[in-house]
Amino acid sequence: MIRAKPLVVVKKKNLILDVGDEPLTFSPFDSLPREGTAAPKSPNAAPPPESKPAAADVRTRGRVDIIRQRAHRGGKTVTVITSFKGIALDEKQALAKQIQKACGVGGTVKNGNIEIQGDQRKRVAEVLKEAGFRPVFAGG
Repeated sequence: MIRAKPLVVVKKKNLILDVGDEPLTFSPFDSLPREGTAAPKSPNAAPPPESKPAAADVRTRGRVDIIRQRAHRGGKTVTVITSFKGIALDEKQALAKQIQKACGVGGTVKNGNIEIQGDQRKRVAEVLKEAGFRPVFAGG
């Protein structure tokens, strides 16, 4: 009885594949990225796409609600900006100052909310977008 040579022999130490008597001249796994390393660059590969400019960045600092209130204010209308997450009081005060200048009105920071005098929702939304927030008109 004649024994046939195995078709594929794997040597554990060197991870060399043999087919019959001739060693393989290439590895089908060369094109795959190895763990912890970058994928090898092929000479025929297309160049990587250029990164998008920072203006097209979709990330925001979170949603904030813009509410118009009249209740318990002596009939005066106030624009209230709420739902800030992860923002310190100093930053809220600086943002309130920026909104006051843009709208030309007074305002304050109370109980973690920014209150601006008058119905200034559109202008406030523009300033908040420039600051990286996602303003949402809520309430009436």
